Amino acid sequence: MKLHILPILASVCILAAASCSGPVAPRSEVIQNTLRAPAYPLVTIDPNTSAWSPSNELYGSTVMHWTEKPFPLVGVATVDGTPYRFMGLAPDDFPQYSQTARQLSADVQATQTHYMFECGPVKLAVDFVAPLFLDRLELISRPVNYIAYEVSSSDGKKHDVTLRLLAGPQWALNKPAEQESVSETYEKDGLLFLKTGSKEQNILGTSGDDVRIDWGYFYLCGEKRKTVATIDKGMLSLERKLGKASATSGKFMIGYDDIYSVEYFGRRLRPYWNTDGDQTIEGQFAAASRDFEELQAECFDFDKELMVEATEAGGRKYAELCALAYRQSIAAHKLLKNPDGEGILWLSKENNSNGSIGTVDVTYPSAPVFLRYNPEFVKGLMNHIFYYAESGKWTFPFPAHDAGTYPLANGQTYGLRRTGELRHMPVEESGNMLILAAAVCQAEGKADYAKKHWESLTKWTNYLMDYGMDPEDQYCTDDFAGHLAHNANLSIKAILAIASYGKMAGMLGDKIAEEKYITTARDMAAKWIEMAFDGDHYSLTFDQKGTWSQKYNLVWDKLLGLNIFPESVAKTEIAYYKGVQNTYGLPLDSRATFTKTDWIIWTATMASSQQDFDALVDPVWKFMNETVNRVPMTDWPFTDKPNRRGFKARSVVGGYFIKMLAAQQGL
Repeated sequence: MKLHILPILASVCILAAASCSGPVAPRSEVIQNTLRAPAYPLVTIDPNTSAWSPSNELYGSTVMHWTEKPFPLVGVATVDGTPYRFMGLAPDDFPQYSQTARQLSADVQATQTHYMFECGPVKLAVDFVAPLFLDRLELISRPVNYIAYEVSSSDGKKHDVTLRLLAGPQWALNKPAEQESVSETYEKDGLLFLKTGSKEQNILGTSGDDVRIDWGYFYLCGEKRKTVATIDKGMLSLERKLGKASATSGKFMIGYDDIYSVEYFGRRLRPYWNTDGDQTIEGQFAAASRDFEELQAECFDFDKELMVEATEAGGRKYAELCALAYRQSIAAHKLLKNPDGEGILWLSKENNSNGSIGTVDVTYPSAPVFLRYNPEFVKGLMNHIFYYAESGKWTFPFPAHDAGTYPLANGQTYGLRRTGELRHMPVEESGNMLILAAAVCQAEGKADYAKKHWESLTKWTNYLMDYGMDPEDQYCTDDFAGHLAHNANLSIKAILAIASYGKMAGMLGDKIAEEKYITTARDMAAKWIEMAFDGDHYSLTFDQKGTWSQKYNLVWDKLLGLNIFPESVAKTEIAYYKGVQNTYGLPLDSRATFTKTDWIIWTATMASSQQDFDALVDPVWKFMNETVNRVPMTDWPFTDKPNRRGFKARSVVGGYFIKMLAAQQGL
């Protein structure tokens, strides 16, 4: 890696931390997550600034970006002159601090990851804090996370403690061996900043899947006092002297200013927090610093509430999966103000698949977490697809698959890179948009959102009326073992989407249309039962008996109160599934042993008893706890061995919250 260091503007630290004299965070109230995470979330700001620890001990491996490229972040606590490394691995040419702390615990909560270490005669608690509350857009957009600490004496004596952090400029580079970085330190309004980024600054110039951001700037920041900083061998190093004390606490802050986040149909958009270009990253850090104690207290409260609610909804193992899924589901998105109307854009990156931006069949499985906490985000997942269709840029009678390749949302690219032609999922994406539109309307108790887009929704419903009952040989989201004609689960989606349109028509006061489409959907469901029936279950396709598949789309019949299919269909399927699942879960269908974990949770939510729900969900917990692939949660694992088939760090794990959504509705 090439490195060019700008003149250091401040002779003090590159990172500072504030000592706090306030009350200790309420750790005793934490409901500990016993799940050994495949990878532990550390920094979860957006798809670009996303850092994870892929080992049981925080010091057991290099901190990684979700793509498994190094994001060096090293922590050392020196106690009475003895250094203890508690985080990360230093580069080969840097002092290794061979003596490690002893990790006592690691605990993933929804908004925080907690570690506890023994460093000789003191204990060190380290918390990675991301206050991602979905009812507060300014916090979802604020590009700052915290690394909080608490030091306490184990023997009642005062000890001299220094904390040192080291970070690499890889946080702001895509190809560190080829790209030159620049770094500087400066002070503003009582805060000290370390800033590093690529020298070239080709803004929005890198797109794709397995890439890192190489424009904008990575920051470490904190209060100014008691710090010393150096930049050595390409590493950014700070040292904070805590002095002699029996107990002390404080924070570090870490963040990123991407300047422009997305190109949206030819227009460069700044992040939501700086929509008009009149805010500064320094202002975001200042606000984060002021808010820290209050926000961490709120994080403790939220984390506990989520564990309690999720346990009541689906049991303890289900709750622990949700806690691990929460930040991953949010951090795979970027929040922007919608330039073409009211509301927001909540644009996903299709991580570890093809890098698409705003993919509809990623939106569909991820939506439950946002429906549970703030349906405005579900609109943000759909607004770009409606705009694409209603602006005339998209001319097909069904929705687009995506809006481009992240971060360039200039039009669908799915299929283009491989074949030179667009690849469509007509029934899949039409059904997804209609069902989610109905879910938004139900959550808001009014159909204003549907009314705004009624022409598009009507066009897509008419497409499903023509092609949804017995889908032709076309692509769908479950083509992992090849795409099929006559897909029974895809047909369910089309039928429930037509019923969803009827439900929205009724909410808009059109009772004639409501009756027409609901009746049509029920007639189609009756035909579906005849075509898919295969003795003790329903088949994968209408023309292949002796096959089976998860009919997870059926869950929306229950959630939307449509009552299109008789309850016996779900009961028959659940009973059959229990007999064909493996050690680590229920296969997606009869063709292969791999599965999709999001769909398992949806399928389990169709169960009428807690016992049946547990029978399907517990193997997913077991996989995450035992998998040998130490990456952010996969949603595409094998079910007969603890290995992932593909995918990691994707937003679709937001689908785990569907059971909580059902419980919220009293189901």
